[in-house]
Amino acid sequence: MKSITFSNGDQMPIIGLGTWKSKPGEVYQAVLWAIEAGYRHIDCAAIYDNEKEVGNALTKAFKDGLVKREELFVTSKLWNSNHRLDDVVPALKKTLSDLKLDYLDLYLIHWPVSFKKGIGFAQTREEFFTYGDVPLVQTWEGMEEAKNRGLVKHIGVSNFNIAKLQEILKSGRIAPEMNQVEMHPFLPQNKLVNFCKTNSILMTAYSPLGSGDRAAASKKSNEPSLLENETVKEVATKHGVSSAQILISYSVHRNIAVIPKSINQDRISQNLAAIEINLDDEDMNKLLNIGTAYRFIDGSFFTGAQSPYKLADLWETENS
Repeated sequence: MKSITFSNGDQMPIIGLGTWKSKPGEVYQAVLWAIEAGYRHIDCAAIYDNEKEVGNALTKAFKDGLVKREELFVTSKLWNSNHRLDDVVPALKKTLSDLKLDYLDLYLIHWPVSFKKGIGFAQTREEFFTYGDVPLVQTWEGMEEAKNRGLVKHIGVSNFNIAKLQEILKSGRIAPEMNQVEMHPFLPQNKLVNFCKTNSILMTAYSPLGSGDRAAASKKSNEPSLLENETVKEVATKHGVSSAQILISYSVHRNIAVIPKSINQDRISQNLAAIEINLDDEDMNKLLNIGTAYRFIDGSFFTGAQSPYKLADLWETENS
């Protein structure tokens, strides 16, 4: 398996199993199937509300000798309601308890948005903290503390734009080691990718297939389909593989980790097999110049009339 490498030499398998939207009762088997298929990278988050079941699957995998703990790369994420300095380490300890692990390989600030303690999704102004209440650098200080305590090997962020990354780089003692964002041919994030590369920040692509299985309420009626895009299908036909495999290979060829989610055993294996696809320059040029620009996870659920946050707090100004 190809890997991307942290500055200290630690490696993260470039293809991982995403667990967002994997329901309890489904994710346990999906994780076991993934490990059996050869995955050594599992991506989790507290807000996915399935970490206990993922933990049960990991425990079984270790017990049955499918994999050793040190052979597996496990990521989780700090939810918005635990951004205060005193809340970061306890939130991580809860995740470790749920996952039945002694440490994480990677812990990320899930969003640059802060809620009050105990709030799942803030709805009213009173349920939000502002950057004045809880600066991002305070949350990052908690992440640094978690790393210094040995609870996590690497720390980073998710859904951070260049301005927010610069804020952490300027004030933090430890630089962010990862930025996980939505990325695919409709949203190549070239400006952000170049900034991260320049600053030695690794990247992970989420929703690489377009997140077609997310809740209908978060979809727009006219949103384009990545899997049905003619250019993607053309490249897939050329290589005799599926559109999904081409979209995964696209990230691999950019040296960006990618975490497709599936609970289907065959698709889990097919997604991992995308590592064997060799896209040539012509293929990549077609995908990088696909002619459609679209962000599926637009963050508008955090920026309503009652919120102190704006979309400019989340994204670059252009879908680049």
